[in-house]
Amino acid sequence: MPAGAPPETLALTVRDRAMLAGDCGEAAAVAMRVLATMAGVYGAERLLDIEGAHIDGCLYHGDSGVDFAELLVAGGARVRVPTTLNVGGLDLLHPEEFAGTAERRAKARRLMECYEEMGCRTIWTCAPYQTTPRPAFGQQVAWAESNAIVFANSVLGARTHRYGDFIDICAAITGRAPAVGLHLEEHRRGQVVFDLRSLPHALRSAAWLLPAIGYLVGERCGNRIPVLLGLEQAGEDGLKALGAAAASSGAVALFHAVGITPEAPTLDAALGGEEAAEWIEVGLSDLRAGLRSLSTAPGVAAVGIGGSEDDRLPIDVVALGSPHFSPREFAEFLPLVERHPPAGSVEFVVCTNRLSLGELERRGNLERLRAHGVRVVVDTCVVVAPILRTQAGGVLMTNSGKFAHYAPGNVGFDVVFGSLAECVRSAHGGRLWRDPELWP
Repeated sequence: MPAGAPPETLALTVRDRAMLAGDCGEAAAVAMRVLATMAGVYGAERLLDIEGAHIDGCLYHGDSGVDFAELLVAGGARVRVPTTLNVGGLDLLHPEEFAGTAERRAKARRLMECYEEMGCRTIWTCAPYQTTPRPAFGQQVAWAESNAIVFANSVLGARTHRYGDFIDICAAITGRAPAVGLHLEEHRRGQVVFDLRSLPHALRSAAWLLPAIGYLVGERCGNRIPVLLGLEQAGEDGLKALGAAAASSGAVALFHAVGITPEAPTLDAALGGEEAAEWIEVGLSDLRAGLRSLSTAPGVAAVGIGGSEDDRLPIDVVALGSPHFSPREFAEFLPLVERHPPAGSVEFVVCTNRLSLGELERRGNLERLRAHGVRVVVDTCVVVAPILRTQAGGVLMTNSGKFAHYAPGNVGFDVVFGSLAECVRSAHGGRLWRDPELWP
């Protein structure tokens, strides 16, 4: 097979071949070569049309990302479908929040500029599904960013396979994606049932526990498709947190929450009319195990486990907003922090998107938060960019399963997981505080 030629088993349309031949510009030819090659790796027999894309490659991880984006820009790249951008390497609206080197700042900014030049929508968020427009049920898209993928598939009922850097922008430029995996009906059937119905109803509807449930699901099912029974009362932000945690601890790209996921109104529909490969009864001990997994600070007892809580443990940083904080989450957060503002010794950071920031500004709430020492960062995230000013090696507290999973390795802090109220009260006192009312 000649270099750059598509696999012989891959059926291409006339338009696909025109792009491959360079008739639509050099960047489109590069994108189609990459896409056709990856389709061969996936074992795809054809490509399919997509109606949207979400790009993770705009986040600076090294020079290769900048080099590839520059190559596409020089080749005249323009996206063919509505395309949003994930977090970048710095907060463009508040560059003073960046704590890295001048060289890293310049490269992160240039990479973000390249994707803007290709016609992508500069929302810079890991939660594009909480902006508008968002994909509809059954719509084929090519999304990157693990939590966005799982939300699109599971809550919206859109269809996307797992895409990573470079493949995502190639799909956006060509408007095509390999017809594999979760794009196809036959690969979306649930396989592992997690039965939560024996848990107290108060716990099943508690948003603060959903990251622990998600983390447990990801650990137990790996890349199989889980079916969740008993979460009918979960709200959108809770499902967002559950999916992000499941995609962090495992390779979950789709879960069927029976009664919530559009294609899973019943258990039988979620399983595609077949038997489950595995049935897991989730009890209180499982939730406790999930909570333990989310805290790495030595000697910390997760809420509800029992035993003495280490109220002497100092908290150095509280970080919220992975995935990015929504307006609903800010509405819950603001009264808590006004009653219990953080101590001066605690760095308090909330990551969000520009739309949420705009709503905070319109309501006058941004200045209220800043007056209490809360930093609101947009366009980026604590675990992927040098945002924190506190020296690594201390304790970071969060209500995010994704932050809890990645913070030890990415930013060098031990982690304590807790509810939103526990995070706020712990920041206020400068030491770990547990809410005795949370666990029935």
